[in-house]
Amino acid sequence: MANHPRYAIYYAPSSDSALHRFGSTILGYDAVSGIDLPFPDGVAPDWREVTEDPRKYGFHATLKAPFALADGRNEAELVAACAAFADWARPFPAIEPIVDSISGFIAVIPANLSDELQRLAADCTRDFDAFRAPLTREDRARRNPAKLSERQRDYLDRWGYPYVMEEFRFHMTLTGRLSDERRGAVVAWLRERFASLRLTTLTIDSIALFKQDDAASRFRIIGGWPLRSRD
Repeated sequence: MANHPRYAIYYAPSSDSALHRFGSTILGYDAVSGIDLPFPDGVAPDWREVTEDPRKYGFHATLKAPFALADGRNEAELVAACAAFADWARPFPAIEPIVDSISGFIAVIPANLSDELQRLAADCTRDFDAFRAPLTREDRARRNPAKLSERQRDYLDRWGYPYVMEEFRFHMTLTGRLSDERRGAVVAWLRERFASLRLTTLTIDSIALFKQDDAASRFRIIGGWPLRSRD
């Protein structure tokens, strides 16, 4: 991976919310402050390894996957584009958040599909694509395109990420991939902790700009914008 900054457009819960505290503590990292956090009581001895991959990105849901800036683009322009995107009136997606397994890892996901959320993610994919540098050959190979579906490969080549449009699935990752034998017990433990939040509805009412300074760095939040409601 080239040693240059990368950016991403994510949904991140408010820094003063119980959901932010829950996800950040589970990962052991706060993407707002950029500091490590102690894990909660009761984690497995290898929890740092279990959460190693998602910790790099902070607690979030992807709307526009990480990208390097295209030639001729700069951070200030991207920040301005985020503000303009947030100011475009739209209905706020609202989901019932649950903890479950997705593609072998565990995440906070919607109990049911939300058309408004799918549209928000598609809008982010399209509207910010002019800021994205083309994938390098190495970055494309890292996605293992031979294991993707034909549509996912098409999306990888068109948008730089295979899980967009119809392939998009909202998720706020809590662990790396786990074996089938272990996953059930970890899901049960995380569900128990999540239930204590008593969070029955999650409104996706903001976007956040995350930045990774270089390949060895974690992503941090460098800006956040409330979305403007159409109602």
